[in-house]
Amino acid sequence: MRIAFLGLGNMGAPMAQNLIKAGHELTVFDLVAASVDKLVKDGAKAGRDAADAVRNAEVVVTMLPSSAAVKRLYLGDGGVLAHAAAGALLIDSSTISPDVSREVATAAVAKGFAMIDAPVSGGTAGAAAGTLTFIVGGEAAALERARPLLEKMGKNVFHAGASGAGQIAKICNNMLLGIHMLGTCEAINLGTRLGLDPKVLSDVMAKSSGRNWSLELYNPWPGVMENVPASREYKGGFGTDLMLKDLGLSQEASQSAGVATPLGALTRQLYQLHSGRGYGALDFSSIVDALRAGA
Repeated sequence: MRIAFLGLGNMGAPMAQNLIKAGHELTVFDLVAASVDKLVKDGAKAGRDAADAVRNAEVVVTMLPSSAAVKRLYLGDGGVLAHAAAGALLIDSSTISPDVSREVATAAVAKGFAMIDAPVSGGTAGAAAGTLTFIVGGEAAALERARPLLEKMGKNVFHAGASGAGQIAKICNNMLLGIHMLGTCEAINLGTRLGLDPKVLSDVMAKSSGRNWSLELYNPWPGVMENVPASREYKGGFGTDLMLKDLGLSQEASQSAGVATPLGALTRQLYQLHSGRGYGALDFSSIVDALRAGA
């Protein structure tokens, strides 16, 4: 299929690469020229801008960092809705406000496009391995059109409900991710301060009632696990500022719904402090450094 892929960051680039490996014809665009150049070397075509990239595409996939970026890309004069081919399927895999997701989808449907919100879980390792989980909001028929492509980038596809439902499920998931990453960091830090080997402690907890994703697949302690950000000085991965953004979305949603999320609120505050100390671009598991320093 002819696919336009817009947004080639730590998540978007490997997702696009998996579509290229599956034999699809990709035209890509990103504000960072070097990201585009890398995908061109992998076999993609470069779009001069977003409008050029989407003009002849049957499917448009976007992976962007914020609600504002999604609104600008889709609704702007030089954006997707103004230039995409008639009847194209639009897939937004960004994690954004459910309200913004619904706003964009409503505008897309009014112009004759099918659109789903399909945020992902699984991190950069999952993106590279093609094992992501897609959490989809939108019409079932649009999801079925998208499914063959989603299955080239991930191994799990869930239909959460109508437009915006994928975003709701994702921000709930990421609020929990932030919480259990903090808990994992606290537990390992306590154990090491009391004399335990962090790998031994991690192995014990992974087979006990404290087991969780952060502990088993994304261990935050340096030297415990290979091929995770902690083994490469927290570079790459899921940035602290992106986690902070998602925690902010969860708190906006909880306040709007009048639902108490005290652990989510505290976790957001701690990540805000962590970002302010210069860790914004490093992986969110780097918050273990604050604990190790006694902050």
